[in-house]
Amino acid sequence: MNRREFIKGMNRALAGVITMLGFGGCNVIDPKVEYGTPHADYTVKGTVVNKANGKPIQGIRVGYGCVSCPVPEYGVLPTSYNLKSHVLTDARGDFKLTDRFDTGGNEIPVYVEDIDGEENGLFQSEYLQVDFKNAVHSGKQKSWYKGEYTVTINVELTEI
Repeated sequence: MNRREFIKGMNRALAGVITMLGFGGCNVIDPKVEYGTPHADYTVKGTVVNKANGKPIQGIRVGYGCVSCPVPEYGVLPTSYNLKSHVLTDARGDFKLTDRFDTGGNEIPVYVEDIDGEENGLFQSEYLQVDFKNAVHSGKQKSWYKGEYTVTINVELTEI
């Protein structure tokens, strides 16, 4: 076997291996973000009150939902729905909910639910899309972390 035949044989063998491994070109169809994604802490704070009389409501669960989760029908949350994170309102009806999300969207769904039964009255659940476009920005940005965005809202629940 001479040198020319050896090189041709090696070229064919390498071409076969490359074909089997799928190295067909340099086109990237779906580029991925390298080393992580931008993220920030998103805070919603405010007060939950009775719509009829303006009195604060204690023991109301306020929680972040997820973007792809089902929307409630007739004010009732789907039974299989799990909140990402949640807090309960205090005696003054105040709450402060903070969680970390990717910075891809400007709106985050928030659920407001009466979970204590008749203890503080019965109230209809609310589903809100909280807009963070004009949120107050604070905190030091570092690498992928973009700081904290805070929105203040007041929620009025209807008594059932």
